[in-house]
Amino acid sequence: MTPLLAVDALYATFPTPHGPANVVDGVDFSIAPREVLGIVGESGSGKSMTLRAIMRLVPQPGRVEGRVSWNGRNLLDLSDAEMRAVRGQGIGMVFQEPMTALNPVLPIGLQITESLAGRARLSSAERRRRAIGLLDRVGIAAAASRLDNYPHQFSGGMRQRAMIAIALAGEPKLLLADEPTTALDVTIQDQILKLLLRLRDELGMSIVIVTHDLGVVAQTCERVAVMYAGRIAETGPVADVLHRPRHAYTLGLLRSLPSSTETRRRLNPILGAPPTPGTVGAACAFVPRCEYASPSCTGIRPLLVAVGPGRASACTAADRLPQPRMAA
Repeated sequence: MTPLLAVDALYATFPTPHGPANVVDGVDFSIAPREVLGIVGESGSGKSMTLRAIMRLVPQPGRVEGRVSWNGRNLLDLSDAEMRAVRGQGIGMVFQEPMTALNPVLPIGLQITESLAGRARLSSAERRRRAIGLLDRVGIAAAASRLDNYPHQFSGGMRQRAMIAIALAGEPKLLLADEPTTALDVTIQDQILKLLLRLRDELGMSIVIVTHDLGVVAQTCERVAVMYAGRIAETGPVADVLHRPRHAYTLGLLRSLPSSTETRRRLNPILGAPPTPGTVGAACAFVPRCEYASPSCTGIRPLLVAVGPGRASACTAADRLPQPRMAA
């Protein structure tokens, strides 16, 4: 099947006093039509910056290189005007932290109709009706009466729904959702995830969900890409990756989870912290925190290679990792 979006050797590089630092460091992945892909990893692993690089929203003096194939074109080669036509209409994005992503001094309805203004030749009354329909579609009750409310008058879950409505204004074929459940209680989180899956089915969209929560991935995604230090560590079908990880970092994430069957079991966190961008060099970025590291991990950067049907890993210990206890 031809991918809807294919990302090849994507880099987002920023200058530092010590030289250029790759926050996104040669990322490769693709997403098929109507597929839900999860990108998971610790804070600072490059997940959000990957989405921004795809949308060409990396702030200056950052530089984006590589290839992002969309409808036969490389998005990184498009003019600014051509890229603006893709944003929203072809690819929609739900930004992290809706309280800061939404304009606090503009009504929710105006923020939606602004998105509609550049997408279709509609009168102001027609745009308002479309905005009401979008709020209703994402599950905001009494949508017409909430259109003139400001973001602070919405709850956290309603603000997230409003962000999704704005992203849907251009009827995109791909939705990029950056931490769509952050800071929401578990009940609202479940509602948002179910909403995304319902919209995928109704609108025929593909979705990329960025998260640090493996539970979100297990609940919503069909495939997962595990990121660490700006690189893809492992990819594969969700059930396969969660039950038999083929990268030491993925195994460490799974071991850090509390058990649902064992009481009073001490958590087993990954010791240390992710490396600072630009400090890894020609080595596996996870080496300083990895109990399975060998001399071969430090001499050259491990490549992402096939390790089974639909599976790929960038770990030299892929074949000798144990099964995580939480998967038993």
